[in-house]
Amino acid sequence: MSKRFRRGLVVGKFSPLHRGHELVINRAHEECEEVFVLSYSKPELPGCEAALREKWLTAIFPNARHLAVTDERLRQSIKLGEGPLEVPANDADDTTHRRFCGFLCQHVFGVTVEAVFTSEDYGDGFAAELTRYFRERQPTCPAVKHILVDRNRQKLPISGTLLRQDIHARRDWLSPVVYASFVQRICLLGGESSGKSTLAEALAREFSTSHVAEYGRELWHTKSGALVFEDMRHIAEVQIQREEAAAMHANRFLFCDTSPLTTLFYSNHMFGKAEHVLERLAERRYDYTILCAPDFSFVQDGTRQTEPFRMRQHEWYFNKLAERGIAYRLVTGSPEARIAQARQLLGTHH
Repeated sequence: MSKRFRRGLVVGKFSPLHRGHELVINRAHEECEEVFVLSYSKPELPGCEAALREKWLTAIFPNARHLAVTDERLRQSIKLGEGPLEVPANDADDTTHRRFCGFLCQHVFGVTVEAVFTSEDYGDGFAAELTRYFRERQPTCPAVKHILVDRNRQKLPISGTLLRQDIHARRDWLSPVVYASFVQRICLLGGESSGKSTLAEALAREFSTSHVAEYGRELWHTKSGALVFEDMRHIAEVQIQREEAAAMHANRFLFCDTSPLTTLFYSNHMFGKAEHVLERLAERRYDYTILCAPDFSFVQDGTRQTEPFRMRQHEWYFNKLAERGIAYRLVTGSPEARIAQARQLLGTHH
C-alpha cells in the first residue's frame, strides 16, 4: 500500500532525543516511503553531542536516513564552493536555518522532500521556505507540506529544556538507549580479595541501581579454570556489552565490578602477552574509578592466588592508573567505611 508522501523531513536539536521527537519521526514513517532526519545545534548542548545523537538515531530509527551535522562533518560531506561550510548558530534567523536544511537535503542527502513534520506552528513557514529553496533549483518541485504533530503536547507533554533540568527525574520520557548515555559508569578495581565485588553490590543497593558482575570469573567457573589466550579478548568484549546493556536499566549510576584493564592484567600475567584489541579496550574510560585497598585479611575462596600476588596486583593498578592519568579514589576500611567514601565521591543526593 502506497504512502501519502514519497519523502519526509524531520529536523531538531534532539538534545536529548525524547519521546516527543520519537512521536514526530514515527508519524513521518507512517506517512512517508523515506524519512530524512537532520540534527544540529551550535553550540552543542552538554551530554548531547553529535556522536551521541547519531548513536540514538541509529538505534531507534535504523530505517531513517539521518545526519547529525557539525562544521567538520559538513566540510567532509560537500564539495568546496557548493554552499555553507559552517552550521548556523542556534540564534540565527529562521530563513537561514530553513535554507540550510534545504541545502542539506539537496547537497548531502541528494533529495528534495514533499513534507516536513514538526510539533510547532513555525512548520508552515518552514515548509514554504523549503518550497522556495527547492524550486529555485528545480522549478517543477511540488510544494512542501507541513504536517503538525501533537502541537499542544497533549500526548507527550515534554521538551528538551525541561528534560535537561533533571534528566534522571524525567527519565521515563527517554528511550533506554538515550537514557543510558546519561548514566555515570563507576569502575571498581582491586586485587584479589580486596572487597571489590562486595562493594559493587553494596553500592548498587545504596544508590538503588544496578551493578555489572565480573564476567571473567563467571567464565573461569564455566571452564573449570581452563582459560585460553583467546578468552581474554572475549572476556573484555562481553564485559563491555554487559555494561552497555545494564546502563539502559540503571538509575543515575552503574557500578562496574572490574574493567578491561583487569583483563589486560590477567592476559599478561597468564600468557605473557595481550592482543592489540584487548590493549585498546583496556583504554576504556569511566566517569569515576574506585580502587579498593588490600587492607584486610586475604581470603582464599579456591579461585584466588596468594597474598603476595594480591599486593603485586594492587601495585600494578596503582601504577597503571597513574601512568594513564586516570583519577581514582582509594577506598579503605570496613565495607561501611568504603560505602561512605564512595558516597562522598559521588555526592550525597541519590
